[in-house]
Order: sequence, then structure tokens, then C-alpha cells
Amino acid sequence: MNKDELKKALEIVDSELKKAGISRRDAFKLAGLGSAAFLAGGTQAEAATVAKASEAKGKILIIGGGLAGISTAAKLVNTLSDPDITIVEPNPKSVSYQPGTTLVASGVYKSKDELIFDTKDYLPKGVTLIKDKAVDFNPEENKVTLESGDVLAYDFLIVAAGITLDFGAIKGLEEIGDAYSAGDASKILKVFGNTGLTSVYNIDSSAHMWEQTQKFIQKAKDGNKVKGIFTSPNTAIKCGGAPKKVMYLVNARLNEAKAREHADLTLYDNSDKLFGVKEYADAIEKQFLARDMKWNFNHNLVEVDIGNKIAIFNKFWEEQGEYDKDLEEYDIIKKNEKISIPFDLLHITPPQKAPDEIGKSEIGSDKGWVPVHKETLQHVKYKNIFALGDIAAVPLGKTGGTVRKQYKVLVENLVAVMEGREPTAKFGGYTVCPLITDIGKVMLAEFDWTTKPTPMIPLDPTKERWIWWILKVYLLKPMTMYGMLSGRA
Repeated sequence: MNKDELKKALEIVDSELKKAGISRRDAFKLAGLGSAAFLAGGTQAEAATVAKASEAKGKILIIGGGLAGISTAAKLVNTLSDPDITIVEPNPKSVSYQPGTTLVASGVYKSKDELIFDTKDYLPKGVTLIKDKAVDFNPEENKVTLESGDVLAYDFLIVAAGITLDFGAIKGLEEIGDAYSAGDASKILKVFGNTGLTSVYNIDSSAHMWEQTQKFIQKAKDGNKVKGIFTSPNTAIKCGGAPKKVMYLVNARLNEAKAREHADLTLYDNSDKLFGVKEYADAIEKQFLARDMKWNFNHNLVEVDIGNKIAIFNKFWEEQGEYDKDLEEYDIIKKNEKISIPFDLLHITPPQKAPDEIGKSEIGSDKGWVPVHKETLQHVKYKNIFALGDIAAVPLGKTGGTVRKQYKVLVENLVAVMEGREPTAKFGGYTVCPLITDIGKVMLAEFDWTTKPTPMIPLDPTKERWIWWILKVYLLKPMTMYGMLSGRA
């Protein structure tokens, strides 16, 4: 994203705000975006709030050069007087704006190229980038082995490698195997083909989704009855709202085409609720009902019959069994059955996990994620290791908005450890999900460890608002590319 693109984005924002009689500064104030002051007319220097202060020394190794890794490196460069930082990242285009995939998949953004950038263009000054992959971890000796065979020593390790899309766990999609959000999508696109299979979780496949969605809409416009299926798996996922966002957007595009009456849209969710925070779940239920969008809980996608266009789910539930006189309670019997659902459009949210070389390593855990204290982000066993972003075993927050809070906490705590102090900064679990509910409408779901709404401004957070659409579509991208990736926003 160059300065011309930033200027163009801000011109669009100003045009939209002018229609509503709001200045850019007032809109930023309304949205609570003071950390991106330079976007409102200031400079990056004015936006910076941290001076280089710490004289702490140490060789810092960061695994992962995406949003979390680069932002953390930039913050460290801004904080340490003489930083020694190396990033290991195999993908030369690991820097991407992944929240934009839903906008590409719905035709709001016109090209996937709006989301992908060269990692070297965002590398903080003085930071070394190694184009390789970490494959083995020896935390006892503070060493990491790379795929090339090289061994790197470190004093402090930061794991920000993101997650793996485990398509191969679904029968019928084994050929895809593991994939990545900003990685090669050739296997995904080959298997999906022109079958109505889609997924917003890879940048290339999000562009493919818009192609398939348009064909789906055309069938409905031609008067054919069509069925759209949207899934959510039995694992933690990044951007938990995405399966619903794409459903809302398909609904919106069908309405634009005056073809909604011919389409059936249903969410099949492994969980037992529409959202983890009750207030937002209640609001989503009302929105679904108003839009005639259906949902089924306790359904996990386990197989896809691509040739016959059938999605096969494991449906599960509990039944009351015999009465236990000793315990004075009824036995609970777990039941399940396979059900087959035909589709014309199937959006797959793949199961997700930490990359095996990390999740199954000495710094991983039985559940596969990197175990850290949820508030300090320090590893539960190794005090010189930290993790953040999607790969960290934190109860909430696999979103870019969460990383915006986490990386500042991590840097403060890492510097404390480097200086021989205990880490005291605390991540409060802040998570934000700009839930797109329509073209031009967003419900900004914000919450923390309390699992209660925590809106940044005193507006009803369960309401769909135009101002949040402006935030999501026009402002968050430049905030990310010029704010977070500089370590300042």
C-alpha cells in the first residue's frame, strides 16, 4: 500500500463523511481512533508515543513475518536503543490485510491485490529478515533449526507464526492438506474448481469465492431454487465472525439482484450459540430472523462429496439416560449421526491449528497451540519465550484487532524481562469483530475476558451502523498498514 493508495482511501472516506455532514477528525474521534492521528492530518512522528528508552540488550528472534511479527518488531525498534532483531519468514508476501478477504469475496474490494504486500517493504529499519522456515525448536539451548539446516541461537524468542488451515481433516479435501491464509492456494483452487465450494480463509480463494457467488446469484436470478451452506468447525478459528459475515454478504448481493426469494441460506455451526457474547448472539439471532437466514447448531462438517455437491455433517446431541440412584441424577448419553445436505454454494471454514512443527514441538502443548499466560503472553514454561496472535493459546482473540492490543503488551513485558524485571503489563482479552451485516452496515462487536460488550464509545454496540462500515471498509486498512506495521497504532 503506497502513499497514493492511502491518499485515495482518505479521499473516499472524506467524500462519504461529507455526505453525512461529518469531518474526518470528528469521525475519527467518534470511532475512538486517536492512535491513528496521523491519518487525520498529522504525521507519523506526531502519532508516535514511545521514545527509544531502554538500553536492554539481547538477540531477539521472531518466528513469523505477518502482521503480528512485523508490528512487534517495529515496536521493539521504537523502544530499544540498540535492537538486535531477526525475523524468520518463508513467504516473501507474508504481510497482508487478511480482514479484507470478506470484502474481496463479496466484490466490495475489486482485487485480491489490494490485500497482499511485499514483506521487505514493511521490514523495520535494522531488522534482519531470513527467508526460511523454522522446523525444530530447542528451548533448553535457546536454538531454532531452519528448513535449510541452519541453526539460529537467540536470547529471546517471539512466536507469531499464525495458524494452519487444516482442509485435509475434511474427507474429500485430503488433496489440499494444510494451507495458509496468505500462502499458495493452487491446491485449494484445483480441488474447489467450479463446484460451488468456497472459502474466505485464503486470500486467493476469497477472490474465487466472489466468482462462485456471482454464478450462484445468477442461478437464483434465473429463477432456480438454490441452497447456500456456511460452516463453522470444531476447532478455534481466526475471525470467528467470518462464517456469518460471508453469509450476510451473500444475502445482501442476492437482495441487490432481486433474487433472494429463490435462495435458501443456512449456517451449520459446531457450537451451540451464534456468538460467544450473549448480547451479540441475541442481536445476530434477530438479524438472521429478519433476513430469513437459518442456522443449525452442533453440526461439524466432516466430508464433502464434491461430484454430487453434498456436504456431510456430524450432528451431535445429548439425551437423558437411566436414573442413577446413588448419584441421584440421570445419565447423559451422547448421540450423533451423519446427515447429508445438498448445496449450490458451500462456504467452508476449515478446521484450524498451529503449524505442526510448532504446535507439536517442545514449545507447543497437548492441544497444539503455544501455551502462554493469557495476560502477559509469556510462555508458561520458558520465561524468555513469548507468543501472540493466532498461534497463542489465549482463550479469546484470533483477530487483527486483538493483535493491535497484544503486541504492545508483549513488547512491554519482553523489555521488562530483558532488563531483569518481572512482566507486569496485562492483556485484557480485548477482541473486536466488525461483523458486516449488510452492504453499508456493520455491528462492531467488542468484548474482553468478561465476555461482555466493551464498546469504545457509548453507543449501543448491538446496533448495525453506517459509521462502522466506513471504519471497516476504508479506515482499518490504512490504520493497519501505516499504524500497526510501524509499531505506532
